[in-house]
Amino acid sequence: MLKYITLLWVLLGVLCPAVAQTNSTGRIAGTVLNATTKQPVEFATVALLSKATGKPADGTACDAKGAFTFEKVAPGEYSVSISFVGFETKVVENVKPGAAAVNLGQVLLTPTTQQLGEVQVVGQRELVETHADRIVYNAEKDISNAGATAAEMLRKVPLLTVDNDGNVELRGSTSVRVLINGKPSSILASSVADALRRLPADKVKAVEVITSPGAKYDAEGSGGVINIILKKNDLTGMTGSVDATAGTRYSNSNTSLSIRRGKLGVTPEVGSYAYYNRSRGSINRTDLLPENQTARLSQEQRLRNGGGGIYARLGFDYDLTEKDAVTVGAYTDLYRSTATQHLASTYVAPQSFDQFARDIRRPWGANWWPEFSLNGSYTHTFKPKHELSLLALQNYVSNTSIYNLDQTRPEQGLDYRETGNNRSRSRETTLQLDYTQPLDSTSLLELGAKTILRNEQSDYRISADSLNGERFVLVPSRSNEFNYQQNVVAGYASYGLQLAKKYNVKAGARVEHTRVDGDFLTSSTSVRQRYTNFIPTLNISREFGKEKEHKLNVGYSRRLQRPSIYLLNPYIDVSNRRVVRTGNPNLTAELTDAYELGYSTTIQKTTLNVSAYLRKANNAFQPFARTVPTSQVFPTDTSSTTVFFTSPENVGQRTTYGVNLYGSTKLTDKWTLNGSINTYHVSVQSGALGIANQGWVYNGNLTSAWTFEHGLSAQAAVYINSPRVFLQGRTNGNVWHNMSVKKELFNKKGSLTLGLDNPFARTIRFRTTITQADLFTSQEVTYAYNRAVRLSFNWQFGKMDDAPKKARKTISNDDRQGGKG
Repeated sequence: MLKYITLLWVLLGVLCPAVAQTNSTGRIAGTVLNATTKQPVEFATVALLSKATGKPADGTACDAKGAFTFEKVAPGEYSVSISFVGFETKVVENVKPGAAAVNLGQVLLTPTTQQLGEVQVVGQRELVETHADRIVYNAEKDISNAGATAAEMLRKVPLLTVDNDGNVELRGSTSVRVLINGKPSSILASSVADALRRLPADKVKAVEVITSPGAKYDAEGSGGVINIILKKNDLTGMTGSVDATAGTRYSNSNTSLSIRRGKLGVTPEVGSYAYYNRSRGSINRTDLLPENQTARLSQEQRLRNGGGGIYARLGFDYDLTEKDAVTVGAYTDLYRSTATQHLASTYVAPQSFDQFARDIRRPWGANWWPEFSLNGSYTHTFKPKHELSLLALQNYVSNTSIYNLDQTRPEQGLDYRETGNNRSRSRETTLQLDYTQPLDSTSLLELGAKTILRNEQSDYRISADSLNGERFVLVPSRSNEFNYQQNVVAGYASYGLQLAKKYNVKAGARVEHTRVDGDFLTSSTSVRQRYTNFIPTLNISREFGKEKEHKLNVGYSRRLQRPSIYLLNPYIDVSNRRVVRTGNPNLTAELTDAYELGYSTTIQKTTLNVSAYLRKANNAFQPFARTVPTSQVFPTDTSSTTVFFTSPENVGQRTTYGVNLYGSTKLTDKWTLNGSINTYHVSVQSGALGIANQGWVYNGNLTSAWTFEHGLSAQAAVYINSPRVFLQGRTNGNVWHNMSVKKELFNKKGSLTLGLDNPFARTIRFRTTITQADLFTSQEVTYAYNRAVRLSFNWQFGKMDDAPKKARKTISNDDRQGGKG
């Protein structure tokens, strides 16, 4: 690792431009204070504007005491513009530096926040904002999120789609990394899809969709990075909130506080959640056998599942000195789930007939996921934007999954019973060092190193009772213990600069070395992988127009995608005897080259963003389905039947190119319209398997929001997904919609929101068709009961005083595809 970092230092030393020198002798200084509290406004942006040219002559940022200085300023007349988020911009005119220094004294910035009673109301932000490398969805501005889950909320974010299982896609790619507040969280460690169903959307401030991640981000996540930013504040005093939602599919409650006194900030939070789902579906498959014969499988199933739990979060941040700050945070989640499933199956082959029904139960008390994470950081600020940070993270997740199965046949009645017990645990330790230094007023150097140490274990046991006198005997062929270690060492360097006051360029490189060791403890099988990857990134943007209202950006990044334990875990799920799923411990990482060209503009009340992109992934892994002899899964089965066997495989190459369009406009002062459409072509090819598939895919949404008198507001939205393409087939398209009405209460300290999901459709149909030439054709249809109503209450209390926001560092592992194998 050291040699990589040393090499990057040398390269950047060659690339970094020398700081220009000048013979000017003028000096301008001053101190920026909060007009309300008279406290320094740290990191406020100060621009020196030439009256002669009307263009910026220099720029800087205030230090921890609010002080700023311009050295060696050429003679002339200037104005000084001072700005910072949450404050009104202040301009000091007629500044004329000469032989003597000019001291502007104390410059007071007026906060834009207003106090209404005990609650803050901040200036309105657009629902969606566009930047050079990301799109930001301001979730707190969307009233339909009240009482919803994060999975439902992400369906509204441009570029994203979420399927019925909660799996997230970014521009058609499932290889995305989901972060919370810029860092991994134990809430996401076991399953991203499950976590998004458990996270209340009320707690989300914004969602960043980072389509072109820089070198500072981990190389994994070939589709990009999704960063969920939770609500918080950096004010002094105490505020809190109480949230409660009761609904037909989801309920939750939450209480949180934010306390800050002087140098210390404390943020405790506790909450609970519960969800309830049900669905029905069918599977129909035709197997093509030799001599033009066929076998047919027909299944009907009903499923009810639910879950719930409690969680708690506690965070501390403390300013040791004006230049040193530490943070410590802890999170825990105790989650349990339950499910019941009834499956009726009929399999007809030329020489066999198999008919049975299965009732599968996953008990509430036996299926649970205790999770815990602890993180901390130390940051030393030499001067504004010149920082050194050390960050650490420890995650621990345990999972116990148990099911009981009873099988009956029409003639024999109960003829077989089975129990499955899968215990897994995950430990992750991360250390990261980041260094940032401005080389001059227009350039920034970033360097860093990181190591991630992961240990995953899975111990699964299957016991069967064939009702022949021996009760629940262990089945060795379907039981094993798997131990998996993945260690990643990385170093990165990034250099950004501004050219001709119009272009912003950021180039970087990252080197990652990966070691994988996997062992089946009850057999001699093992997995060994060693590989090193060089990851370059480049982003160039240009602003133009009289008010720089137009922005053009070009981006390139290479991304790496490692499989998580849920894709590696070799546990075989045979709860459906005819449709079997498992993980693949031999999966290797896929590598993707991503290119992007984007344009965005804001003209009066209208915002428009257009982007074109291309992604080429090699060694891509996708689910691969095939039929295998039943005896391969059940060694004691001597019939000539087959089972449908699905596992993730490195299938070959996946190419995606497309265009995304987003627009937002205010038709009137009280009526806003937002919409997006994403259209792309996907091609998946496997030379080894001799199969390929391709097609056009699109998804989009349209949202309309209204504001009325007396604290009333409303919103309606519709979302559409076209059929999607994968290696062996495609899924169907679907449409869903929601409506919500919000009433402010208690002098805007509280609110009551009524939300309706899919009021005009009881279910949403999900159909997956899989075809393998000369082998089989399979169609699975699921009807998910998605119609729902919920009522949400929110109350905010406490009082805060304005205070400057300090920079807080967080650690992020943006790497590994989630999902269950």
